[in-house]
Amino acid sequence: MESVRSATTADIETLSGFAAQLALELTPMRGGALWAAQESRREPLNEAFAELIRSQSACVLIGLLDGAPMGFGVAVLEELNDGTFLGDITEIWVEPEARAIGLGESILGSLSEFCIENGCVGIDARALPGHRQTKNFFEEQGFTARMLKMHKPL
Repeated sequence: MESVRSATTADIETLSGFAAQLALELTPMRGGALWAAQESRREPLNEAFAELIRSQSACVLIGLLDGAPMGFGVAVLEELNDGTFLGDITEIWVEPEARAIGLGESILGSLSEFCIENGCVGIDARALPGHRQTKNFFEEQGFTARMLKMHKPL
């Protein structure tokens, strides 16, 4: 059975391992190298997750399958120019063997609740170009593209 709980400092090693696996998975994909250089969680991961867990502007979750950690998600509050807030899901990842059973949806649902409770006007999330599985996952949860970011390598 899947469940979700808030991460604690006792989860920092697990979160760091999951973030490293996320980077290994995404970096070889189209757009992944630049994602890793620009948007992936900065090292040292332990310190980065400790700071996120302490922050009132972030929600860090552990996804559990039969009590075992099998994924994680992070959402942060971003203040917009007009003073409102946007929820930004910076990471959501589930172990490959625990995908397609509802754990990712549970994590996303709890991250969405955090954003709603904090009065966000919307929620952003990312999918690399061509990462159909991630795009489909977000679309199934009611997300739509709001902007395409174009890039030209030099």
